[in-house]
Amino acid sequence: MAKRINRAIELLEADQAIYYDGPHTGHVLTYEQGRKDARTWADYINVGMEHGAFDMTGLAEYMRGLVDGGPTASGHRTPAIIVEAPVNGTDGPNVAFNAWQFRQILGRGVHGILLCQAESGEAVREFVRACRFPHHKAAADKIGIGSRGRGSEPTAAPVWGIDQQEYFARCEPWPLAADGELLLGVKIESPPGVAHCEEILSTPGLGFAELGPGDLGLALGYTSLQRRPYPAEMEEARARIFAACRKNKLAFLEGATPETIAQRLDEGVRVISGHNAEVAKIGRAHQKRTMPV
Repeated sequence: MAKRINRAIELLEADQAIYYDGPHTGHVLTYEQGRKDARTWADYINVGMEHGAFDMTGLAEYMRGLVDGGPTASGHRTPAIIVEAPVNGTDGPNVAFNAWQFRQILGRGVHGILLCQAESGEAVREFVRACRFPHHKAAADKIGIGSRGRGSEPTAAPVWGIDQQEYFARCEPWPLAADGELLLGVKIESPPGVAHCEEILSTPGLGFAELGPGDLGLALGYTSLQRRPYPAEMEEARARIFAACRKNKLAFLEGATPETIAQRLDEGVRVISGHNAEVAKIGRAHQKRTMPV
């Protein structure tokens, strides 16, 4: 039986890696695709709106399809859904001015958001603040009072299968709130982001982070997508970000192959990209995972 609404958080709490599927562009957001994806092999589905369409009508229909196609074999109402927001986390004012994106996304009933191009602690604080309701006071001295207003709970709460008052209580970032069901992450993918990664990753309310090798490599002059082993400057960036994740108890996201997944897990990587069911099968067996998919 499921212990949480958000399967990804439930697994991370147990120190189990989570595996995601879903493209960074061109995700099909229809009711029918939602019904199909309700039985995905993945623990969460990444919906790419950084470069893909910002389609709130499609996202609402997709979430409805997930609910109608569920529950999952693990007993969760749906797989977790995490959306890459279009706004870049370059600075605080830019994120604050675009906080409407987070309100729109969360109003469709998703379970998390990824902020891309995170480059400053100020920007990430505004991101977390925008995803929180103002009645939650934890860490307000560090990130300010939440700015998400009343109005989306009638559409989001039914997706989670709870009433509106419970949604107000549980739609709070984990692990900032032990019973929170919202998983927030950042992608550090530029030299300024790497330079400020320690400050960024100490922000209360984050649950995971990743090095973005595609954009970081491009900023460093590599037009081809870099894979590990990275060039020296990218390996240094990875080590620095990974160390900051460990210090702040954040899950680190990275790709893996069938040949490297055991090594990644033993190293401590806990969010696995790659859109590969075989990698997930091998990794789950390596960690002796018991939760069904």
